[in-house]
Amino acid sequence: MFVDSHCHLDFPDLAAREDEVLANMAANGVGTALCISVKLEDFPRVRALAERHPQLWASVGVHPDYAECDEPDIARLVALADHPKVVAIGETGLDYYWQKDAPEWQRERFRTHIRAAREAGKPLVIHTRSAADDTLRLMRDERAGEAGGVMHCFTESWDVADAALEQGFYISFSGIVTFRNAKDLKEVAKRVPLDRLLIETDSPYLAPVPHRGKTNEPGWVVHVAEEIARLREEPLTRIEQACTDNFFRLFRHAQKPV
Repeated sequence: MFVDSHCHLDFPDLAAREDEVLANMAANGVGTALCISVKLEDFPRVRALAERHPQLWASVGVHPDYAECDEPDIARLVALADHPKVVAIGETGLDYYWQKDAPEWQRERFRTHIRAAREAGKPLVIHTRSAADDTLRLMRDERAGEAGGVMHCFTESWDVADAALEQGFYISFSGIVTFRNAKDLKEVAKRVPLDRLLIETDSPYLAPVPHRGKTNEPGWVVHVAEEIARLREEPLTRIEQACTDNFFRLFRHAQKPV
């Protein structure tokens, strides 16, 4: 069984095809997916997806790209995370690519999520873009390692991966690792310890080769696993089993399908 550790099935391109997307998951051996929250206003949709389908799980959080939205506080995040289908806090983190002024509100929001994750006892889903130094610093300052979590859709250097691994975090690779020009990322994928490796689609974005340019979906996470297996010269079944075991170890409140 494959697991998609990060997708956005509530986004319009996928929500309109819910039954088809789930059928494609099953047809490709993808038995579980984690549906990620990006705004509190939309969280009820994410939670409802997880409630409707036993193979789906949810997170709660506010993405760092959203400046004008309902701002979370620790108590609210903890309360929303207190649900049997909510297994993580996030997507949270820092993004200085779109927010080029590196705003303090992003850093405060990230701190809030880390503190909520520690209080709730649920792991973090962390986004970082053009902000690796500050991301790692705040993780250390706020003791993010006590909650644990994953650096999702990883695109940074080995030094950044190593620093996150030192804090106990997992590293998740998306379809980007299948892109021909992602040479540095492919090298990182070779080096991440097998027991800290996750795979994802980040769908509807970043469709892997051979579907690049199309609307991504969880059923295509197998192509990410295939590329990592090729890079590491490992059997696909070994990558599949490791990533699945890692998912359920990290997101310990999620239950394996029977």
